[in-house]
Amino acid sequence: MKISKKDALTWFEFFAILPEDEEIMTKQQEIIYATFAQIEAAIDHRNDILMSEIRGLKTLENRTFFVGNESKFPKGCRSCLLGTGLSAIRKTNKCNLECKFCYHYGELDEIPPVGEGMWEIGDTKFYEKDIDLLLSIQQKPTGISYVYLEPFMEIEKYYPIIKKFSAAGIHQHLYTNGTLARSETLKALGEAGLDELRFNLGASNCSDKVIKNMAIAKKYIKNVGIETPMTPEFFETFFRKKQAILETKLDFINCAELHLNANNIDNYDGENMYISRHGYISPIWSRELTLKFMKTAVEESWDLAVHDCSNYTKFARGLNFSGNEGRWVGSSNYTCAFFRIPYEVFLPILRDDSFKFLSEEELPVGYRPGELVF
Repeated sequence: MKISKKDALTWFEFFAILPEDEEIMTKQQEIIYATFAQIEAAIDHRNDILMSEIRGLKTLENRTFFVGNESKFPKGCRSCLLGTGLSAIRKTNKCNLECKFCYHYGELDEIPPVGEGMWEIGDTKFYEKDIDLLLSIQQKPTGISYVYLEPFMEIEKYYPIIKKFSAAGIHQHLYTNGTLARSETLKALGEAGLDELRFNLGASNCSDKVIKNMAIAKKYIKNVGIETPMTPEFFETFFRKKQAILETKLDFINCAELHLNANNIDNYDGENMYISRHGYISPIWSRELTLKFMKTAVEESWDLAVHDCSNYTKFARGLNFSGNEGRWVGSSNYTCAFFRIPYEVFLPILRDDSFKFLSEEELPVGYRPGELVF
């Protein structure tokens, strides 16, 4: 069903005002899915054009796209997309910033603690003394990542755990907004055996202090890069400070396609959105900006890797995870972050006269606005 943009808008204005407990009927579901397909097809077409303009575009076994120095493509991402997974280790339940793109926006004071002296690995609680037991029983992952808010709020607690996993030969990377990092703590991380440090440079809007910390980190940690959601603010500020950022000699830039959940979606009210494979909901400008960013990196011969960490990449990641777990064919943890689709967030794109569907046709009888749908 190649629903027209006009008909899609009419129906979505209706869906947007339905009570949350209102059941969607089968033919209405077909209309919803047809609309999503039309929007996604148009987005894919626009992105395909942008990708065709990038010289030397590379893939990682068709699971993601990147440009630049392949030797600097982050090993943590290789572990995520090709290896036995990217086990997340959680410890810190606090952050010193509140970013509008954060999945925990508005609830940072309500994040439950992991537990005194404990670490959360694979939804299980461990003491430091339990790590040897864990590694002696279960298959070692190719990589692990330290996630969950801002680890530098208590970074000294991380050194012993990092040493244990380093001794086991497991690649480790850690995320930070970089504002609390200090030369001595960065040095201690390197000495503990951290392989890779990722700065969310967008969290501080590319602050000079964090850029300096990136340069310091590069002295002590082998692989240092940026991983941040691609937003218009980050795109604009990065290019204003491009020279200083590139002079840090960072290894990679992971441009994450911003996807939204119930906590942060209101911060992007009125933006043109699409839904990828009925899963992640994203502003359409996020990946478009990434592709433009990558084109510039190639044209200016940046000596690093720039990774298009898109919704497609997250989809491939989910398949890799499930395959490693021995789950059934097609199983994936890639899913929508909303219990109920927020139909209202698709109204701006359907009302945007500059956004066109690739092809349209008249709705079949029984699906047209004004007709009773069963």
